[in-house]
Amino acid sequence: MAFYRVTNPDSANRSSGLGGMDESRRRVSIVLFDGFELLDVFGPVGLPRMLPQAFSVELVGPAPGLVRSSQGAEVVATVGYRDAKLPDIVLVPGRRGTRSLVNDAGFLEWLAAWASDARLVTSVCTGAAGLAAAGLLDGFRATTNKRAYGWATSHGLSVEWVAQAPWVEDRSRWTSSGVAAGIDMTAALVAHLFRPEAAAAAAAAELEIHTDAHWDPLAAANGLF
Repeated sequence: MAFYRVTNPDSANRSSGLGGMDESRRRVSIVLFDGFELLDVFGPVGLPRMLPQAFSVELVGPAPGLVRSSQGAEVVATVGYRDAKLPDIVLVPGRRGTRSLVNDAGFLEWLAAWASDARLVTSVCTGAAGLAAAGLLDGFRATTNKRAYGWATSHGLSVEWVAQAPWVEDRSRWTSSGVAAGIDMTAALVAHLFRPEAAAAAAAAELEIHTDAHWDPLAAANGLF
């Protein structure tokens, strides 16, 4: 089992929660792993990618190089876990790869140390299970994919799981249900940080964003209330 240490020059900036980022531009660090969901990454990341003046995006994998998604397509991680800079915004996607991640003590220890002081820690789908297993959702409200709700919510010690919500914002933790909800959450997050730019990016992407964090017909469809 691999163990990933956090050793990088940004550690001096840890207390600020910025990971060394300039206040005017936020680094979005996306955690890749074998079996991640492509749409959980490339749906939400579309909006920050359209705002390069506000965000930079890096793909963090077990090592630099190709990481295989659940669909079989491979994506290039630009940096490995060991050498990733301390993040400003973390995004953890979901899908079948999370089933093994929640039992990978080395990965969970790395994720907890690396992400704990990030300005924002976010997830799409069952990525919330990985955050919960790492202790990063303890004391927070959170949600996750409705079809895997029972499994995902079995992780974490003191997470207040919310069944009826496409996404949940609780201080520095933003968690969402499936792919479309992840895009809506990201739009809300971008608006939270850079409101005018968020509207422009959504319009450019021809996205019809759902802005009501309580509108969740999929929770009822999956018998969660």
